[in-house]
This record gives sequence, structure tokens and C-alpha cells, in this order.
Amino acid sequence: MKRSSSIFALHILLVSASSGLTFAQQPEGPQESAPPPVAPAARPAVERRSGAAEKISVPAGTRVAVVLENGISTRSAKAGDSLYFRTAFPITQNNHVVIPVGSYLRGELLESKRPGRIKGRGEFRMRLNTLIFPNGYTVDLNAAPRSADTGGKETMDPEGKVTGPGGKGKDVGTVATTTVTGAGIGAIAGGAKGAGIGAGIGGLAGLGAVLLTRGPEAELPRGSTLDVVLEHALTLDSDQVQFRHVGDASPITPPAARPE
Repeated sequence: MKRSSSIFALHILLVSASSGLTFAQQPEGPQESAPPPVAPAARPAVERRSGAAEKISVPAGTRVAVVLENGISTRSAKAGDSLYFRTAFPITQNNHVVIPVGSYLRGELLESKRPGRIKGRGEFRMRLNTLIFPNGYTVDLNAAPRSADTGGKETMDPEGKVTGPGGKGKDVGTVATTTVTGAGIGAIAGGAKGAGIGAGIGGLAGLGAVLLTRGPEAELPRGSTLDVVLEHALTLDSDQVQFRHVGDASPITPPAARPE
């Protein structure tokens, strides 16, 4: 009997343990599936529009006053030499400075020819290629000078060619001077006949001097002022021409007086 009671008690204990385990595995109350995780709210997309900067157009035909920074002479100039200028007067549009004083221009000599000994004048032709603003903004430039104050008798055509003065007057003066000098020496040496011979010799000497001497060189001294004309419209980025400092006019030293 005791044995039966013990078996019964053990059975009750096993059933209770099994029930407790089942109870622990099953939480109380109605069971529901866990809600899906909530995704964070989508942020509104920021639309970035990289709009093109406003353009400023400086029309063709605009004249820009510049000063030459390095002198030019057909005595030593050659095609390909660099030329340097700076602006001497501002260019404005709608009451705003678009090309300030002190901007830099770079150009080059396209050709250079010395004057001949018998005929031909000295000449050179130049072109301006680059415009550099005081803030470093750089643009391509297509321009040629149309007029220049050189302090001499050079002339300039619409294509930027500078032609030096002729030397005929100087040549005539050289021949005349040597002729008179020769005549004077001949007169001292042999009277009227000697004067004639001396004059002939002097004339030949003068002619020889002319044949060995070149005509006047074509020159643009440093400090020469020029008017540069834009041949095509110049397009500028408005963001690059908002200058805090629009430049100060530097005193212009005119070219030195040149002999007639």
C-alpha cells in the first residue's frame, strides 16, 4: 500500500512539474504577433538646382584704354614676344564696374620687321589674347589696338600694325650735309675746282652713309597709351565680377620725348 502511495505521489509530482513548465512557456493572456518595426519617416528630398551663373556681355566695339608695360622696338622685337598692358580706365554696365582699373592684358607680337637701308619702314603687328582681373579671374580676349600715343610719328592701322616714320628727309639731310662739307674742304684745298670735286666726293660719301644706315625704327615706348577695341563680345561670369575693390588709377608716365 505504501508502495502504491509513493508511486501515486511521484506521478502527481511529475504532472505538476510538466504543467509548470508548460505554464512558463505560455505567457498569460491572448497572444498577438509583434507589430513590424516602424520605418523612420522619410525626409523630404532637397532639390538642388545648380543654375548657371548670370552672364555679362561686354559688346564688340567697346574701347578699353590701356598702358603698355614693356617697350617695343623693331630693333630687337620678334614675332612671338609677349606684351603686357594694364587698364587705365574702368568699363561699366548698368552703373556697375565690369572691367576695373588695374586689370591686366597679355598679348603677343605677330610679326616684326626692321626698316630697310634703301626703302621700307619698320613695322610690327600685335594682338591681345588674355584679360586678367585683379581678383585673378581670367578670360580669353580677342582684341587689337586701334590707336596709340607713342610720342613719335608711328601710325597704326585697324589690324594693330604699327608702322614707323619714313627716313627720306633724314637721308636727304645726310647727303646734303656731307656734300656741303665736302665742297667746303675742296674749296680750301683747290679753289672753285676743288670745291666742285669736294662736293662730288661729299655727295658720294653721304650717299654711302645712307645706303649703310637703316631708316627709323618703329617703336612703342613703355608708358605709351593705346585704345584697344574688342572685336567680339566679351562674356563674363557675374559671380566673378563682384569686386570689393575696383582698382585705383596709377599715375601714367608718358614716354620720353623722342628726337624729330
